[in-house]
Amino acid sequence: VIVKHIISQLIVISRRIKFINYINKINHSNMSDIDISVTRKRTTVERELDKRKTSVHEFVSHLPKEDSLPDVSPYIPQTLSDAIFCGHLVTDLDSIAGAIGAAELYGGIPARASEVNSETAFALKLWGVEKPVPIEELLVTYPKAGVCLVDHQQTSQLNKAIDINRIVGVIDHHALQNATIVTDMPIYIDIRPWGSMSTIIGHTFVTLRRRPKKSTAGMLLCAILSDTLNLQGPTTTEWDRLLVAILAEIAEVTDLSDLVSQQFRAKSIELAGLTADALVNGDQKVFTFKTEKYEGSVGFAVIETTDDDVILSRTDELLISLSQDKESKGLSILYLAVVNIVKLKTTLLLCGNEERDLAIESFKNAKLITPPNDLDEPYSMDLGNLVSRKKDFIPAITKAIKDGWSNSRKGLVRRSTSDVFDV
Repeated sequence: VIVKHIISQLIVISRRIKFINYINKINHSNMSDIDISVTRKRTTVERELDKRKTSVHEFVSHLPKEDSLPDVSPYIPQTLSDAIFCGHLVTDLDSIAGAIGAAELYGGIPARASEVNSETAFALKLWGVEKPVPIEELLVTYPKAGVCLVDHQQTSQLNKAIDINRIVGVIDHHALQNATIVTDMPIYIDIRPWGSMSTIIGHTFVTLRRRPKKSTAGMLLCAILSDTLNLQGPTTTEWDRLLVAILAEIAEVTDLSDLVSQQFRAKSIELAGLTADALVNGDQKVFTFKTEKYEGSVGFAVIETTDDDVILSRTDELLISLSQDKESKGLSILYLAVVNIVKLKTTLLLCGNEERDLAIESFKNAKLITPPNDLDEPYSMDLGNLVSRKKDFIPAITKAIKDGWSNSRKGLVRRSTSDVFDV
């Protein structure tokens, strides 16, 4: 037994000596002398690009160059010629890129409904594109020009300066849920269930055998990557994947993953310096409902970030802002979803009992997060990998209300020394 024990100890010592010698070899020798093979796993967007690289390259090579564009005017709606293309309030990258792309495609003028965010500013600077002029100015400068809405069709998202009677078209990728514009005359409509409005513009370019400018292709590419969360979001379609490959080829982007990383970092830059009120109102949309059991407006705000812990550390002030904003706007319910665009997970903040009850009914597989203070009722919910307002959040809420959910009780879910939370 003693001999076996001694032999066992010698084996252990021998292995340790070999390991120490190996470490010393790494520390004191040129790394090129060590045979180590490291391979980085391809990202989703890189794999999708690899699948289509050869066919897309051949396809794009047959598109006419900018200086030899064919005359496609007979094949496009004349009502869009010389129109002003404008996105929604609280404008995002898809609204701006879509307006720029549509204006180039149809021969109009791009506009912005509100100030651009940090992600959009990054894309504009990267591709050397001028920021579109505010819609209010263009409506005065071109009093007879029609307006084509891009990336929206709801009156709640429409810039108030736009007269409904001036709307000549809609290019969008959202559902016709409620508060959709109503016009006296027929207008041009192009709504497709794709992940990004910019995908529609890119697709129309190539089907008309038009090659967008390199800068325009780059803007459209960035917008698709943003709206589809790097082609990983639930709204992503095959059309989005295809157009990303085509636009990357036209824009001559060689490292798509690096572009995505820079863009997502830019998206999170401004969040740290924003007030709680600005975060709550930064990307908020309102939906109205009317059933036998429920009638009211549901606001749904979204914060997309690469670091959700930083945002969630401000939960107290965010809940206060949610409650104040809900009251000031006369909303029945107001949610804030904090979406981690890297890990693809969401935390939903609940500022009142109605928010919590409707969330429980809408997201049956989600879990309420137990607050650190036992006196508090849960004021947040883990929605797991649900990340899309368009496909995950609003459809679930709509179904719950249509299935008979009604206001069960009012009041705020948190106890606090702040008057805002007194019930």
